[in-house]
Amino acid sequence: MLRTEEKLGSVKRFGARYGRKPKLKFSKIEAEQRKLHKCPYCNKEAVRRVAVGIWKCRKCYVKFTGKAYSLSKKIMTKETEMIAEEPEIIKEGIEQPIQVADEA
Repeated sequence: MLRTEEKLGSVKRFGARYGRKPKLKFSKIEAEQRKLHKCPYCNKEAVRRVAVGIWKCRKCYVKFTGKAYSLSKKIMTKETEMIAEEPEIIKEGIEQPIQVADEA
């Protein structure tokens, strides 16, 4: 069984402060922002985060904007997975509007 220190990764620097759940969320976000991403221009995994929302490809040297912690996809946690799902639209109960012909 994994110990808590092994799961947290770089968040171990906070020690016993802030609680387990916030540290796990922060760990997931931090790991996502620090990994290499795929460049939308040259399709090489060489994009690093320069600052909040600013990304730079190390191969083609293009600088572009994206999201704060990732290029495009949303970082999912257990709490946001339920919220992010789109509600299904049930079309069986919806009646079509009745068209009335104008009597002239």
